[in-house]
Amino acid sequence: MSVFVLAHLSDPHIPPLAEPRPAELIGKRITGYLNWKLRRGAHHRRDILDRLAADLLAQAPDHVAVTGDLANLSLPVEFDDGRAFLARLGDGKRVSVIPGNHDAYVRATNGTYLGAWREYLAGDAAQTAPFPYLRRRGPVALIGLSSAVPTLPFFASGRLGSDQLDRLAIVLARLQEERCFRVILIHHAPAGPRSWLKRLEDAPGFRDTVALYGADLVLSGHDHIAAVNEIAGFERPIPVVQVPSASAAPGDPRGGAAYNLYRIEGAPGFWSCEMESRGFSPDGKIVSLRKKKLM
Repeated sequence: MSVFVLAHLSDPHIPPLAEPRPAELIGKRITGYLNWKLRRGAHHRRDILDRLAADLLAQAPDHVAVTGDLANLSLPVEFDDGRAFLARLGDGKRVSVIPGNHDAYVRATNGTYLGAWREYLAGDAAQTAPFPYLRRRGPVALIGLSSAVPTLPFFASGRLGSDQLDRLAIVLARLQEERCFRVILIHHAPAGPRSWLKRLEDAPGFRDTVALYGADLVLSGHDHIAAVNEIAGFERPIPVVQVPSASAAPGDPRGGAAYNLYRIEGAPGFWSCEMESRGFSPDGKIVSLRKKKLM
């Protein structure tokens, strides 16, 4: 029986932050820039991100999912940096990405990622709206969502919106008839505790949709933590998995940089999925941190 290996990393916040022009420091970018200079910048290192990406590629996964926040302030140059990072991981056939809130940080550049990262978030078939997209890779159906919306300073919340949730219901209903393992990619985790300022505003609607039409795995990021929560489903609970920031320096209070591998095999009704987390050991080596049977 063949095994499909899906890799998952998130929130690289690609460092170092490009120095913005004064004209670009307007609105929310001012607070974000000061936050990076005074606090966040010390927790994100390029050497950590590069080493983690190299280790991921050495595992030779069948596909890579990146669940958002490649940028920091949504500066135009950051979308070029994001594309270069995705290209290092592979081409659009091997890598899928969705946006995070930092990729839609301000209205002026919201949606820039759609053009800059087009081949990495285009669905297999033409569609009238960019999200959700559907990509079939081996036995896996990847459903990419966008919870990324510009927000006020100090807010990092997300929203799918009723139209996207309706389209998600249609996609999931169609997939019920196919023999595939359904993986949903969403930046803001729809389950588990978090600050009101960082919540997915329509998480209850998402959970109801997924419970009704079914899914096998939900991958997310946003909180920079390693976590496994669940959404109640009719047949069984649906795992919701988060990973830390892929550039988080050792000693980060939310957890050092890590990524996950999901080994998927079986058939509908008999799927098996084992998760392996890989990250930095105390002596600075990248090792297997834990394995967990998700189903």
